[in-house]
Order: sequence, then C-alpha cells, then structure tokens
Amino acid sequence: MRTISTTTGAAVPLDGDLLALMEVLYKEVTAKRELDRTFEDMMSEITHVIGQMDDAERRTYLVESLFLNTVRYENDKLEAYMKKIAK
Repeated sequence: MRTISTTTGAAVPLDGDLLALMEVLYKEVTAKRELDRTFEDMMSEITHVIGQMDDAERRTYLVESLFLNTVRYENDKLEAYMKKIAK
C-alpha cells in the first residue's frame, strides 16, 4: 500500500478507504485550525492529495465517493418521503 502526505506532512495511506481519507482531511484542515478554515483551505488540501494519486487511485476514490454519496442521497430522499407520509 502506497502512502502520500498532506501539506502538513500527515501520512495518508491509499488503501481505498474514503472515510479514512476524509478523517485525515478533517484532522489536518478543520481540527488543527479549531474550525477556522475556509472552503479554499479544504479545496487546496484536497487538490494537493489528489495530485499525488495516479489515475487508478483517483478512480478507486471516485467510485467510493459516488457510492457513499448515492447512499446518502437515497437516505435523504427516503427521510423526506417518510416525513411527508407521517403528516
């Protein structure tokens, strides 16, 4: 398994675990700055991390991201539907 790093030097193992990658981004960008970060700060860090990945690694994380976002979207739609029929 290959490892890349954040701009702060934190190790990011590329094992296909999107949630682990998101946790590293949260710790390095949000928590270390005590929630004082901007959209640009996070985008810059994400761009830095993605820039170190090869095409296959980016594809792996894109697939995982689309899957998790689809599940979230479905859950949000179901929640809205359940609230509607509960009224």
